[in-house]
Amino acid sequence: MMGLVCKNSILIVDFANKEKAHGKDSFDALVAAGKERLRPILMTTIAMVLGMLPIAIAKGAGSEWKNGLGWALVGGLTSSMCLTVFIVPAVYLVVDRIKGRFGRRRGGVPEIAGGPVPVGSPVSVR
Repeated sequence: MMGLVCKNSILIVDFANKEKAHGKDSFDALVAAGKERLRPILMTTIAMVLGMLPIAIAKGAGSEWKNGLGWALVGGLTSSMCLTVFIVPAVYLVVDRIKGRFGRRRGGVPEIAGGPVPVGSPVSVR
């Protein structure tokens, strides 16, 4: 479950970073990332939830101890999907705006797609 949540978050942040590298501002990049990555996130989460439902609703002998695990996974996957779709972009936007404010105050370090450019580097800044 943690692997799926981390993967989904990384997909959104990576896509937003690529959009920002192409010149979009943070908000537009996050909206584009959300639109583009929502379908794969929903597909994988719904597939895993549907796969856990038989375990969660089983009535056979010895299923009592598996039912709790099934319901915990169904609830965890559902809540983590909502957190990934809503909370990760919101936190990304807040952190990016805070980072922008501090970067302007201190003069900032020019950045390219691969990270900050050292002072005196022959690399041109976009």
